[in-house]
Amino acid sequence: MLTQLKNAIVCFVILTVLTGVAYPLIVTAVAQVAFKHQASGSLLEDGKGSSLIGQNFDDPRYFWGRLSGAGYNAAASSGTNFAMTNPALIDAARARIDALKQADPTNAAPIPVDLVTASGSGLDPHISLAAARYQLPRVARARGLADSDVERLVAQHTERRLLGVLGEERVNVVLLNRTLDLR
Repeated sequence: MLTQLKNAIVCFVILTVLTGVAYPLIVTAVAQVAFKHQASGSLLEDGKGSSLIGQNFDDPRYFWGRLSGAGYNAAASSGTNFAMTNPALIDAARARIDALKQADPTNAAPIPVDLVTASGSGLDPHISLAAARYQLPRVARARGLADSDVERLVAQHTERRLLGVLGEERVNVVLLNRTLDLR
């Protein structure tokens, strides 16, 4: 019995060192070498957030991202979990539609759905290309820029489909707005 207990303890210690210490250190080292930016949290240069976590932009000078059920708080990442018939979800969508129309009353284009609905995590920094194009005239006007200049920036920040087929084209609002601020 003591031999079995000793073997179990030795196995436990060896596996703990391998899976709890060595493996995480090796994976972290490889990630830091091969994917330094991503492994470090995709932090922005000024330390004010990450390019992978949405931020709340509501000034007409900025492109607006998706609504956040988490209030853009990474510690509280979650969707709203509201059903399509929940009055709170409908009220939030109506409020966003009203805000979009108030910010750009001359825009008669249909509002893309991702501008009035929340993402599953509540932290998504991306919007569809259609959502960016919908907001383009408002942002250009508010910043005193030509539509073509802002359109060029949107094109530069458009992320293509993975392998050309997976997902949809999307625009990272955080990076796009930071670029606009540098102009």
